[in-house]
Amino acid sequence: EHSTEHIYNEIAYPLVEGVMQGYNDTIFAYGQTGSGKSFTMQGVEDPSSQKGIIPGAFEHIFAPCAACAVQCAENAKFLLRASYLEIYNEDIRDLLGGDTKQKLE
Repeated sequence: EHSTEHIYNEIAYPLVEGVMQGYNDTIFAYGQTGSGKSFTMQGVEDPSSQKGIIPGAFEHIFAPCAACAVQCAENAKFLLRASYLEIYNEDIRDLLGGDTKQKLE
């Protein structure tokens, strides 16, 4: 019943803040087929309140603001790695890869 913006602010925002402090975090979306996991993670561009957790997290991390560690850091390097995997019927697929139908080992 909530927008993805509300879900991001309540669940993902604190995790992304932790990532910017050096912690590793995982968001694990679990549920039956058609329950909205992919929509919650990806969302849509318009309306912006339905932008998903993944685009929201990248926007949050690279936002040009005073509180953003990436934009304001001097003499620092950052490594940002994101995975978006689907596990279905014991098959694993990389949803950020070129061929989302290819099974991973």
